[in-house]
Amino acid sequence: MSSEFSRARLSQELDQALRGTMISRVFPKGARLYQQGTAAVGIYLVETGAVRVWLPTGKNQSQLLEVVGAGSILGLSESMSGDKYRVTAEADEQTTAAFIARKSFLEFLDGHHEFCMQIVRLLSENLHSLYHKFRGVSAHPGRPRRRPLNERLN
Repeated sequence: MSSEFSRARLSQELDQALRGTMISRVFPKGARLYQQGTAAVGIYLVETGAVRVWLPTGKNQSQLLEVVGAGSILGLSESMSGDKYRVTAEADEQTTAAFIARKSFLEFLDGHHEFCMQIVRLLSENLHSLYHKFRGVSAHPGRPRRRPLNERLN
């Protein structure tokens, strides 16, 4: 499963250092990890299962952006910036994800500056992947075609 979310992974050192702040949660198929437009309360590290990432398209509809699996990091950008979640994340099957509260994550980074550059790298990788994904979508000559809502963008 390639995606902007699954390519950016925590290093083994950072994963181990964060273990004390993680709370493992199980989400049944269809359960939402978070909803687009709600306050970002933390990040999710998918441990098992799969998560559908939905992009709002307006008129109470969403487009499937990606399906991500184990090792994926969700909500990092919004948690770092304090923004609302920009997408909706929903369990595609029974999924276990480690949750790290935004406040705990920021306090951890404040006390462990050696990991800050790793987070910058992860955010940069996410940005570049999104750029390439949407560049491919917008490079289509003429009028973009309508896609079924459950079809991935790329």
